[in-house]
Amino acid sequence: MALYTHHLPSWKKDEITEIKKNVKEYKLIGLVDMYGIPAQQVQQIRRNLRGKAVIKVTRNTLIKHAFEEIGGDVKNLSKYISGHSAIIFTNDNPFKLYKQLEKTKTKMAAKAGEKAPEDIVVPGGPTSFKPGPIVGELQQAGIPAAIEAGKVKIKETKTVVKKGAVISAKLATALAKLDIKPMDVGLLLQAAFHEGSVYEPSVLAVDETVVLGQIALASRQATALSLEAAIPTKDAMSALLTKAVREARGVAIDAAVYEKDVVDAIIGKATRESQVLKTLVK
Repeated sequence: MALYTHHLPSWKKDEITEIKKNVKEYKLIGLVDMYGIPAQQVQQIRRNLRGKAVIKVTRNTLIKHAFEEIGGDVKNLSKYISGHSAIIFTNDNPFKLYKQLEKTKTKMAAKAGEKAPEDIVVPGGPTSFKPGPIVGELQQAGIPAAIEAGKVKIKETKTVVKKGAVISAKLATALAKLDIKPMDVGLLLQAAFHEGSVYEPSVLAVDETVVLGQIALASRQATALSLEAAIPTKDAMSALLTKAVREARGVAIDAAVYEKDVVDAIIGKATRESQVLKTLVK
C-alpha cells in the first residue's frame, strides 16, 4: 500500500483495492459524470448495462488515489476527474461504450440556472391550456402567448434561449408546463483508457452513416483511378480486362485486321460506309 493511503480508514482502502482489482480484470477503464442524474435513472442505467459494463461510484479523491497506485498510463485519466465522477469498467472498445452510454440519455425538463444544450424553440400553435394566469407566466418567460377561441395559443414559433445561454427560473417553469424537455440526462463519458491510450468523447462521437459513406466514396474513387491508370487490382481487374478487350476490338475494326472475332464487325462497318457513299453519289 502506498504511503499516502497508509493512514486511510479501512473502508477507503477497500474502495481503492476494488478499483485496482477491476482495472486488472477489464480492458477498458472510463470516467463518467453522474451529475444531475436522478437515483431512479441511475438504477435503470445499471440494469441496462448489466453484463456489458460495471459502474463504480465513489469519491473523486479515492479514484485519484487508486490511479496513482496503479501508475503507468492509467494515471493520465486523473486529469479528467471532475464534478461527480464515477468509474466504468467494460471489455468493449471505447467507441462501442460511447454509443451505449449515448443510449442511456433521456430528455428531462430544464432547471433554473442550467445552460441550454442547444437552441430551445417553442413552436407556435394552440395549447391545451384554458385562459388564466398561464398566459402571463408564458409572456413573462418571453413566450408570445394569447387567448384565441377559448384556448391559450402560442402566437408564433420562437427561439426562447440560445445554445449555451442560462435558462431562467421563469422560462424553466414555462417550458415544464408546455412539456418541453430540452435537457439530455444520462451518463456523460469524460474519458476512456483502452490498450494504452486515452480517448476523449470528441474522438469517439463517430457518425457511422457518414463514415461508411466516406469509405464507399473512397472505394469508388480508388477503383476509377486504377482503371484510368491501368493498375491491376482485385476490384479493378475485371473492368480493366473488359476495357482492354473493347479497345483492342476497336483498333482491330479501324485497322481492318481480319481476325475471326471482328470480321463481322469489319464487314458491317464497310457495309454502312458503302451505303453512305451510295447516298452521296446519287
